[in-house]
Amino acid sequence: MKYLKKIAKAIWRLVLAFLALVLTYLLAALLLSAMSVSKEPGTGNDVAIYIMTNGDHTDIVIPVKNALKDWRPEIKYDETTGKDTSYPYVAIGWGNKDFYLNTPTWAQFKLSLGVKAVLGLGTSAIHTDFCKEIREGKNCKKLMLSNSQYLKLVHYIDGYFKRDAAGKVINIKTTANYDSSDAFYDANGTYSLFCTCNTWANKALKACGQKACVWTPFDKGVFYQYR
Repeated sequence: MKYLKKIAKAIWRLVLAFLALVLTYLLAALLLSAMSVSKEPGTGNDVAIYIMTNGDHTDIVIPVKNALKDWRPEIKYDETTGKDTSYPYVAIGWGNKDFYLNTPTWAQFKLSLGVKAVLGLGTSAIHTDFCKEIREGKNCKKLMLSNSQYLKLVHYIDGYFKRDAAGKVINIKTTANYDSSDAFYDANGTYSLFCTCNTWANKALKACGQKACVWTPFDKGVFYQYR
């Protein structure tokens, strides 16, 4: 009986420790999401970009081509199933590769994939989705960047594309596309509990001198700064 009591006590301590860690994580997310990194002074109005969320995940939406950067050699229309070249914008997000490819909606969610992702197991991927038109609203905010800030954003995004020996980005051949205008690419970096898709987007805003959170794992934190 004493042995069983010791086991029960140990299990209870583990449960309490786990709950304490969860609460600490959520509290840190709440506080650090509310704390702002200020926008750079003197921001120009040269390039329009957007932040967009589906309610969980933040994408950075940029022009497919402008005078500063043509993304078409890397993000190719013909690597989508629709191959429609009329889309002027592309939404870019980053995340865990297995989760991206196997969880197009929460209906396909598997606990094993979620656990692997938050523990930093597995590789990462970039998801791109061409956009025909952008509608501003609660889930989509427009930001104006100077040319130099946009080039910093380009550098940030470009650095996350994994490349082959010839320096080419690596398209992931898959039938797991979400729609006819999207594609996946192998990426650098490791997704985890502390570096999520929304953390990545928040860091992108910091990289190009825009208002951002000190840190956030959630899209609500990113959009709180633009409420």
